[in-house]
Amino acid sequence: MSGIISVDKLSKVYVMGTQKVFALKSISLDIHKNEYVALMGPSGSGKSTLMNLLGCLDTPTDGTYHLNGTNVSTMLDNDLAEVRNKEIGFVFQTFNLLPRLSSLENVALPLVYAGMSAKERIQKAEYALEQVSLADRMDHRPNELSGGQRQRVAIARALVNNPAIILADEPTGNLDTKTSIEIMGIMEKIHQNGNTIILVTHENDIAEYAHRIVRLRDGLVESDVRNENIMTVGQASS
Repeated sequence: MSGIISVDKLSKVYVMGTQKVFALKSISLDIHKNEYVALMGPSGSGKSTLMNLLGCLDTPTDGTYHLNGTNVSTMLDNDLAEVRNKEIGFVFQTFNLLPRLSSLENVALPLVYAGMSAKERIQKAEYALEQVSLADRMDHRPNELSGGQRQRVAIARALVNNPAIILADEPTGNLDTKTSIEIMGIMEKIHQNGNTIILVTHENDIAEYAHRIVRLRDGLVESDVRNENIMTVGQASS
């Protein structure tokens, strides 16, 4: 076993009435510390199921999943939630911000669950917002921000706990091209700072920012290749 993520013969079967749906079929995969991986595949390929398993949002039917050396595949919900909050930062297509809270309060939210003092929560949330160039928008609520700014708040929230892994699910799906490039620039910076990034996308041009591209089809890994032509934001904007 090696890597920050080590998946061995992972399967997921959903029972729908009298039918069994094999969403993942005995997948094995290692992802190492500070890798930048894109998960791709058409609808029904199993990429969302795999993301949910990697994010400890669901448990496999069969196989094992070691995260940072811990076997999380047989954990109960409460233990999974603890691992999730400590080890994984999530970035979603729909931002998932609480509308009544300011940017600062939204970013500080995971730290409440971590049992941190109010003073420390504010310091860490302020720092995370500075990392995504939103120091001047800390008191704004989501409806006072553009789509790109909302996604930056969501990225800051994902970073605030210093997680081992950033799991980004279609992070540019609701954004225009220019804003998408800005967001991918932030992801690039996060990766350069030492984070492991798993990016779920169906867009080839977004996957090109990753250093490794894993394609799924029909619940299986169709291909797993190094990206020889990594796109950087410098290239994209020139």
